[in-house]
Amino acid sequence: MDADFVRLPDLAARRLGGAVVAANDDFFADRAALVMPGPVQPRSEFGYRGKVYDGWETRRRREPGSDHAIVRLGIPGIVHGVVVDTSYFRGNYPPEISVEATALEDYPGEKELAAAEWETLVARSPAKGDRANVYDVRNPHRWTHVRLTIHPDGGVARFRVHGKAVVDPRLLHGTVDLAAQDRGGLVMTCSDMFFSSPANLLLPGPARTMGEGWETARRRDSGNDWVIVALAGPSRLRDIEFDTSHFVGNAPGEVQISGCRVDGPISPDALVSRVWTPVVPRRTVRPDTPHRFGIRPGSPVVTHLKIDIYPDGGFARLRAHGELTDGGVETAAGRWLDALPPMHLRDALTGAGLDPALINGALRAARAPGSEWPQELLDAFAPRRP
Repeated sequence: MDADFVRLPDLAARRLGGAVVAANDDFFADRAALVMPGPVQPRSEFGYRGKVYDGWETRRRREPGSDHAIVRLGIPGIVHGVVVDTSYFRGNYPPEISVEATALEDYPGEKELAAAEWETLVARSPAKGDRANVYDVRNPHRWTHVRLTIHPDGGVARFRVHGKAVVDPRLLHGTVDLAAQDRGGLVMTCSDMFFSSPANLLLPGPARTMGEGWETARRRDSGNDWVIVALAGPSRLRDIEFDTSHFVGNAPGEVQISGCRVDGPISPDALVSRVWTPVVPRRTVRPDTPHRFGIRPGSPVVTHLKIDIYPDGGFARLRAHGELTDGGVETAAGRWLDALPPMHLRDALTGAGLDPALINGALRAARAPGSEWPQELLDAFAPRRP
C-alpha cells in the first residue's frame, strides 16, 4: 500500500483499545477479528459452520439489504483513510463497501449507536477480493465510532482506520505521558525502520517481545540512528522513560534525547534540520532495561523530542511524562472543539452545564468560518492548574 495515510496510526487497532461493538451478522467468522493486530493468517480447516477464516464473514443474504459492523475507535480522531482488507476472501468478498462515522459522549450501547446521527466517510464504492482495498477520507471532524457496511454480504479480514488523534482536553489533568498516541503523540520521522516501525514505541502497555519495539539495521558507517516524536503540545517534562526491554544483544550502547519547540505545523524534513537542545545528555544505556531519566527543573518547553541511539539497534517503548503549558491546554481545547461534529459539540456543551446563551452562541460560532471560541468556553474544558 502506497497511500500516505497508512503511515498514520490505526485508530481502530485492538492494541489501542479499539473493538467491534456491534454487527448484524457474523455467522461464519467472528466480527472481533476486524481490528486484531498482525497480518491475516491463511486457514485451511473447516468447522461446524463451514470454512474457517481469519476475519469477519456473514451468511449469504436471501433478502434485500446489507450487513454492517460498528467499531469503537480506541483513539477518537480525524480519519484520513481506511483499509478494507479482504485477504483470503476470494469467492465470498463483498463487491461494494461504504463507511460512516459518528461521535458520542461517554460509552454508548447498541441502542444509542442505532439512534445516532451518522455521516458518510466513504460513499458506496467497489471492493475486490483477496487484497487490501484502500479508500481516502477527506473529513475534518473527530469521530468516536465507525460503521463498515458491506453490500450485500460476505467477508472482510481486517478493517484499518488511519488518522490523527484529537485528544479530549478533559483527559489532560496533571502529569501524563505526552508522547502517548491517545494524547496526540506521533512519530514524525526516523533514520531507519528496517526491522520494525518506530510507531511501536508509543503503543500502550509494555512490549511483550522484541518485535513490538523499533529496531534498525546494523550500521556500517560512522553515523547513528534516530527517531523524532511530536508531543501532545508545548510541554514541561518531568521524566522520560527509555525502555530497552527484550533488546538483549541489539540494544544501543548510548542514547541522547533532545527537544525543540515548534509553533505551528512543520514537515518531517524541516524538523530534521532544526536546532535541538539536549534534555538527556548522551549517556550509556543497558540492554533489557526500562531506564527512567529525570528532566532538570527549568528545562525549556518542548513540542518535539529527538532520540539519538548510538550507533544503532532498537528499544521497546518511549514515555515522556509531564504537563502541557497553560497555552498548550487552551490550544488542545480549541483544537478539540474545532474538530467536533455538530451533534457531538451540542452534547458536550450541554453536558458541561454551561449557560444556554453561551451554548447557543458557541453553536452559531461553529458554523461561521474563522470565528474564535470564547475564553469562558475554553476554560470550561481546559484542565484547571493547581
